[in-house]
Amino acid sequence: MSEEKPAKAQAQAETETYVTPKDVKRVWEEIYSELEKVIIGNVDILEDMFIALLGGGHCLLEGVPGIAKTVMAKYFAATLGCDFKRIQFTPDLLPSDVVGTTIYDPKAGTFKMRKGPIFCNIVLSDEINRSPPKTQAALLEAMAEKQVTVEGTTFELEPPFLVIATQNPIEQEGTYPLPEAQVDRFMFKLLVDLPSPDEEKEIIELIHKGIRKTVRRVTTPMTITKMIETVARRVYVHEDIINYIRELVVATRTDPRLILGGSPRCSIALLNAGKAVASMRGRDYVIPDDIKRVSKIATSHRLQMKPEAELEGTTGTMVVDEILRNLVVPV
Repeated sequence: MSEEKPAKAQAQAETETYVTPKDVKRVWEEIYSELEKVIIGNVDILEDMFIALLGGGHCLLEGVPGIAKTVMAKYFAATLGCDFKRIQFTPDLLPSDVVGTTIYDPKAGTFKMRKGPIFCNIVLSDEINRSPPKTQAALLEAMAEKQVTVEGTTFELEPPFLVIATQNPIEQEGTYPLPEAQVDRFMFKLLVDLPSPDEEKEIIELIHKGIRKTVRRVTTPMTITKMIETVARRVYVHEDIINYIRELVVATRTDPRLILGGSPRCSIALLNAGKAVASMRGRDYVIPDDIKRVSKIATSHRLQMKPEAELEGTTGTMVVDEILRNLVVPV
């Protein structure tokens, strides 16, 4: 018994330890180094995905087919050592295909839960706008509350939990626009560009030569969970930074070009993402540049333009840019 107590105490001490922002920076640099080996172009998108993960948010990737959105998500999960599942959204996909359902066990004479693919660490919702809104809504509770309710029973999702959804541009045929409630639950909307001519040549040569690159696991889900706790609890935010976030979001609500501005969820997204950026830079405090770093990708997709503003070519990114130029930056 006396030998068991020290072992238990050591295990408990390891569980209770926390990582510092410098640890977060080191882990991210290792992850980035691995991903650079296999991802050609759009590497900055991977940093945005990691910011969303640390900030407790989710990512919506938009781009034309064939630009490696799925590949990026797969390799990203591999470096984290997290469980990864892919859901192919199609017009006939049902909500139960996402969250799961109860089935009858004749031997036990009871109903048992058959969990859907949502029960993992990183979920790739591939081509999410190929399914109707009813199926898209199956993700709402999981994204907002990290839980799933099936036939009145609530099941908690294991941390860390990140939804990476991909969609083709809405102008393409066979797509359904995402409801505003769905879009607002994504911390970031990230536009994935086509590769440059040089990058495309590199891709072609790798495929032609049959070169298959792999990544190593850099960290574990437990460490990621501790990093998320560090971002949430151990990064200082001065009142001036909070006021800066407030002024940015409030300005979107009064902009005459917008029907709908940012919600309080937008303010929270900016706060959490800014804290994540600070940690990835090795700091335990947020500076204005951290907020600027994520302001466009965290805010633009939540803004609804007036028709006349759209006709003039005004975009959400342009509105956020103008607001930032007019705001007084905290010192």
